[in-house]
Amino acid sequence: MLQRYGVARDEADRSALVVGSAGQRLGGAAALNRVLDEIGGGWRTAAKAYRLRPIALLEEALYGWFARHRSRFSRLGVTPECDEPGSGCA
Repeated sequence: MLQRYGVARDEADRSALVVGSAGQRLGGAAALNRVLDEIGGGWRTAAKAYRLRPIALLEEALYGWFARHRSRFSRLGVTPECDEPGSGCA
């Protein structure tokens, strides 16, 4: 699955990624906000806050902290997708 989108395993392990239909890549908080925007409704409104530079900087800092400490959250069910059985990642 990763090879299909030209994503290296270590890149996928470090950050949430969104690969657009034209091949553009977003990572970290930008990727999460893109997903929220695509979901629509109230989530789209929440994602718009990321357009404000102070909010984007705060979200990226929080995302970076979470990514570095994600193992602490494993008891809550937070695991990288490629660690999930049957994910198809190689």
